[in-house]
Amino acid sequence: MRRILTIDGGGIRGVFQASFLATIEDTIQDKISNYFDLMVGTSTGGIIILGLGIGFTAKEILNFYLKSGPSIFCGNRMLRFLRHIGLSKYSSGALKKALEEQFGNRRLGEATKRIVIPTLNLETGEIYIYKTAHHERLQRDYKEKIVDIALATAAAPTYFPTHRSASGTPLIDGGIWANNPVGLAVVEAIGVLKWPKESLKVLSIGCTSVPISIGLGRRLPFGIAYWAPRIVDVFMLAQSSASIGTAQNLAGHKNVIRIDPTVSKGKFSIDLVEEIASLQGLGHSEARKALPLVREIFLTSHAEKFTPIWKLDET
Repeated sequence: MRRILTIDGGGIRGVFQASFLATIEDTIQDKISNYFDLMVGTSTGGIIILGLGIGFTAKEILNFYLKSGPSIFCGNRMLRFLRHIGLSKYSSGALKKALEEQFGNRRLGEATKRIVIPTLNLETGEIYIYKTAHHERLQRDYKEKIVDIALATAAAPTYFPTHRSASGTPLIDGGIWANNPVGLAVVEAIGVLKWPKESLKVLSIGCTSVPISIGLGRRLPFGIAYWAPRIVDVFMLAQSSASIGTAQNLAGHKNVIRIDPTVSKGKFSIDLVEEIASLQGLGHSEARKALPLVREIFLTSHAEKFTPIWKLDET
């Protein structure tokens, strides 16, 4: 059996995901990463996956969000709104500082798990995916600093500026095309790692979802003024649905477990730090409900040790 963990993007809503995993860890008294063969995350989910992959506990990652979240998404709400009209809502300075304090100069090659982190290359319009050296052709990414990878996958347009990699490549949030990376993860498992599809068990953790609400747009021919504030939500919902469908069709519906509680519209958002306590509580309560199923499917034994093909001490 090959077990896969995927975590969606969602800004400060990563508190929910980190709290969910921390509650599981507290119950089993073991690191959740010990049980997975492949871990894939986008944006805030990418930060969580990078942390788990180099050995942090979910509680340590949760504490990172609790401590740094308010400083990353800080400032007067009205001034932030006005800035958001013409510039990115936030600079990346506070995020970079928080990531450097957490990860230092550590590199992807220090990960003890197979990791996949999506971003997008603005120079070419092509997808740009960071991966550990789990295939012989993956000869470069393991040398990259974790801070740079995290800044790239979290560079959500309009919220944070484009991130320039060490090589000068302009990268933005992988959520543009894989905010829910579960489909990408299963494709990686089957297409690159050549794992049999019947061997896969996938745990996909969202960051809360909101029912689609289009109103009169379902039947009236409205234009840009009506659709502009709604179309991003439609894109994201469609993207997530397609990703889940891809994973289920390839790995089997019963082998993909999705954790993504539905909440009311406007309750949580990418940068609403005032709801951090509620997100933490929701993660705890959802973990209590999901624990029996998660334990039965994913927590029966440790995953096999990952040995990368290329290592940091090799040229």
